Amino acid sequence: MFTRLLNAFGFEGRDYNTAFAPDAWGRALRPASYASPSAVLSNVAVATRCVAIRSEMLAAMPLKLYRRKPNGDKERVTDGPFALVLGDLFNPLMTAFEGKEFLVRQLDLTGNAYARIERNGNGQVSALWPIPSSAVTVERLESGRLRYRVTQSNARGPAILLQEEMLHVRASSDDGLLGNSPIAIARGVLSRAISESETAQNLASNGLRPAGVLEHPGKLGAEAVRNIGDSLMEQGAGPFKTGRPMVLEEGMSWKGVSFSAVDAEFLESRKLSNEDTARIFGVPGGAVGIRDSVSYGSAAADSQALVTNCLQPLAERLEQAIMRCLLTPEGRRNYIVEFDLRGLLRGNMQDRFAAYRIGREIGIYSANDILRAENEQMIEDGDEYLKPVTLAGSSAPRSGGEDV
Repeated sequence: MFTRLLNAFGFEGRDYNTAFAPDAWGRALRPASYASPSAVLSNVAVATRCVAIRSEMLAAMPLKLYRRKPNGDKERVTDGPFALVLGDLFNPLMTAFEGKEFLVRQLDLTGNAYARIERNGNGQVSALWPIPSSAVTVERLESGRLRYRVTQSNARGPAILLQEEMLHVRASSDDGLLGNSPIAIARGVLSRAISESETAQNLASNGLRPAGVLEHPGKLGAEAVRNIGDSLMEQGAGPFKTGRPMVLEEGMSWKGVSFSAVDAEFLESRKLSNEDTARIFGVPGGAVGIRDSVSYGSAAADSQALVTNCLQPLAERLEQAIMRCLLTPEGRRNYIVEFDLRGLLRGNMQDRFAAYRIGREIGIYSANDILRAENEQMIEDGDEYLKPVTLAGSSAPRSGGEDV
């Protein structure tokens, strides 16, 4: 009864029993009938590369903490334990790069990424300790809050972490509790890709073709076929019998057979599976080497698509999860966490600044608008907008400050 009262007011205990929860909210990462992450990584090279591209490229981008200013600007915060966790060390044993890479890989492979939040005596985030998704069970309490049960091999028993003690990043979710990984969503496509990979391995082990066909002038029964097969295996099978002449009887003749994977449309099927796999992870085909030819234009388009359609949404997902889990409501009003993706757009800097110049000349961008878009500090008197040159030839700055 006392526990029910606590939860009615939004409190939860670490030993709370959810057996009487009305909707049986307790859920774990449960096994399903689809290709496992390890099977996909072991057999589908394109999937392995897609996961590596997404995790490594985003991990290489700086994750910065900004303080919001009353005028709508923001200033970089570089001191304090939280800023150091985001930009330097996740914890004493793991760099920020390694921590971000771990979170993205877990997100792609399992749909959920977890890290235990460590705070100092002042309540500030001082470390993040990543936890494998397979070790975590998520439970929703009667209060609506979440609780995490962590079971690891080196622990005596499960550890219970409350909602404010866990960073939880979800992929697309059906219920708002657990995320679904691309592997789970596209299990049919990836299962086919695994099957094709295994077939290719079997073909490769046999030189991509059957050795040949034995032709017999007469009609053979099943027992005769087995006897001939056993005799041939005895003559030619084994590492020390390679190249040994084969003795044929009863007018039999050997006819070599050439079997092309292209003729069976096998290679084309594998190519389509590779393209589907890249689409599942939102990675352009050229980025994982499955395009027949790559021109400068197509490479530039692939790079832009990789950032816009793949990495930016992924960065936004991590940013919002970090702010939700690591900052208080007041902290979210005063601070913002952002990936700096400008390093991925350096190849397009010339086009970007050409667009800024045009926007500045026609009066839709102020100097501070451009600086804000580039995550740079605004300047004094930088909110003036140029007045476009009219047919009468007049041109003058107009004051403003509103965002465009």
